[in-house]
Amino acid sequence: MATAPKEAENAIGLEEIHMERQEPPKGQKTFTVEEAVETIGFGRFHIMLFLIMGSTGVAEAMEIMLIAVVSPLIRCEWQLQDWQVALVTTMVFFGYMVFSIVLGLLADRYGRWKILLLSFLWAAYFSLLTSFAPSYIWFVFLRAMVGGGVSGHAQGLIIKTEFLPTKYRGYMLPLSQVFWLAGSLLIIGLASVVNPTIGWRWLIRTASIPGILLILVFKFIPESARYNISMGNVAAAMATLRGIAKMNGAVMPEGVLREPTKERRGRFKDLIHPKYLRTTLQIWIIWFGIAFAYYSVILASAELLERDIVCGSAAPPVQDPGDDSEESRSPCHCHLFGPAAYQTMIISTVGEIALNPLNILGINFLGRRLSLCITMGCTALFFLLLNICTSSTGMIGFLFMLRALVSANFNTIYIYTAEVYPTTMRALGMGTSGSLCRVGAMVAPFISQVLMKASFLGALCVSASVCVVCAISAFTLPIETKGRALQVCM
Repeated sequence: MATAPKEAENAIGLEEIHMERQEPPKGQKTFTVEEAVETIGFGRFHIMLFLIMGSTGVAEAMEIMLIAVVSPLIRCEWQLQDWQVALVTTMVFFGYMVFSIVLGLLADRYGRWKILLLSFLWAAYFSLLTSFAPSYIWFVFLRAMVGGGVSGHAQGLIIKTEFLPTKYRGYMLPLSQVFWLAGSLLIIGLASVVNPTIGWRWLIRTASIPGILLILVFKFIPESARYNISMGNVAAAMATLRGIAKMNGAVMPEGVLREPTKERRGRFKDLIHPKYLRTTLQIWIIWFGIAFAYYSVILASAELLERDIVCGSAAPPVQDPGDDSEESRSPCHCHLFGPAAYQTMIISTVGEIALNPLNILGINFLGRRLSLCITMGCTALFFLLLNICTSSTGMIGFLFMLRALVSANFNTIYIYTAEVYPTTMRALGMGTSGSLCRVGAMVAPFISQVLMKASFLGALCVSASVCVVCAISAFTLPIETKGRALQVCM
């Protein structure tokens, strides 16, 4: 495959490129990157792209889900209160939030591929350091740094989106959820074996391996041709497109590659430009709500399993007479996960792919907005159903459906956000959305791990209400991106 030539580009260099650019002679055929991508079509390159960039979801899922399976152990080892356990998750997503905007800006200026590589190196380095954390404070700080690195993994999705032909985006992008599911199942399976034997520190070291391995195969994926052409780097874009056409056994369009008429890089104020203001604000609300709902489900599942809150076995945490002892209030008065708990986590996690076929159909036939509205509304309903007095099997069933619905929500909003913004601000749009997403994730542990102890129904009502607001926002989004070509600039 042809490799995009590397150029050191700065503001002066870009101005020179734009000044030296000459219009093609009259009568000569031209084509855009969008037309080239559609002409080349889907083939072997896209399968390789799907496997490599999709696998970033494995590494991301393992790093993010790690907290859910490590929390009970660090709670006892460092004698932590509930709010301290919740703070670990919050700080992970605080790091994600801060770095998401910064890396989004850098990706729009210096390239998606470079930022993706940097983010994996960063996350792997700090993840390994976390396994040697000597105290709770160090653990929180290092996991926050890991969250910052993981925020750059979203560039993998952007690269996939910018290389996929329009009609395949609605099918291939949701299928990437398989990789997140694989990562989630892998970390739970590893935790069930590693935690009881050699401890959580070795679990963290093991979880960093997939990310390190992925760094070695990134060289097979080129920089986005859409990014290169938006920067005026026509030669690099052409080299990439020719390489893809050769690998797919396809032909390039006739003529010369035409640059867009406007190459100004995306700026934050572009997101709140009147053309995109309403879309941006509603997308931010939806991202916040989806992340809040997703991590509320995950952390609530862990709390339910840790305390065995199942109707009939220990209804809303009942305390035994005389259980008001100092030991019962001790931070170390906790229950570590057993085989049954890990099995339940695996079953509920598998739910993340249960609705994938229906989600794909909804995205492609109902459109992104209506599909998201329906799944968000159903998510609110199932949050309320968790309050029903049921058996352990019934509780697992509700958690299974919730995981399926929140996963479908994430699939849809990822696709919509990547499609609605133009190339010059796509990474920034994803970055700022990712930041709002992590604000929701930061709030989630205090609802599902702290408020839930005080009022189980209150915590569920908060989660359901957030989902209803998101469903309304999704239904009233001003732009439908189904079948819409990716825009190059504003």
